[in-house]
Amino acid sequence: MTAPLLFDLDGTLTDNFPGIARSILYALDRMGVAAPEEASLRRCMGPPLRESLARLLDTGEADIVEHALALYRERYAELGWRENVVYEGVADALEAAARSSPVFLCTSKPEIYARRIVTLFGLAPLFRGVYGADLDGALDDKAKLFAHVVASERLSPGAAIMIGDRGHDIRAARMNGARCVGVLWGYGSLEELAAADALAATPAELSFAVATAAARARG
Repeated sequence: MTAPLLFDLDGTLTDNFPGIARSILYALDRMGVAAPEEASLRRCMGPPLRESLARLLDTGEADIVEHALALYRERYAELGWRENVVYEGVADALEAAARSSPVFLCTSKPEIYARRIVTLFGLAPLFRGVYGADLDGALDDKAKLFAHVVASERLSPGAAIMIGDRGHDIRAARMNGARCVGVLWGYGSLEELAAADALAATPAELSFAVATAAARARG
């Protein structure tokens, strides 16, 4: 059986930096907090948003973080999720992957928004399952989300391959005994993704990278 493929969303399939960044800035402005530099906002792409907001607000107070998150969602639910674009070549690469492997979405983005996005871009039919974080944060940890996907779909974790652009994608795979392909067109650096089983610099290289990771899993 071909390896099940679990795809990240932001930074892997789509570039949602404008929508996420503008919604964060909206929340911070409503709270009277100065806008951070763009580099700091880019660090928010991929990790759980609660974690990123706590960093930006320099707080460990859960109530403050939840307030900021509610403000963020005011804008994101209406506008931010649409301020998004599929990376060039990704649709073709995803279609090719889905022809030979069971494909699932595994994203730290709340599932309600993830479903809207893949539907908006016509990608939804390619996935056998779409999984994202829940709004209350129980699945914010990507390793827990990965475990939830493989349990729900009755997959073998050791046969699965996580495909993502950030270090937490690699961590999620490793903690579940799975393999990982790092993609270099997203928000993560080469250094951050160095521990992946294989790397893809462009969507056209994805099938070869998946085959390389799968071969290492069999080895």
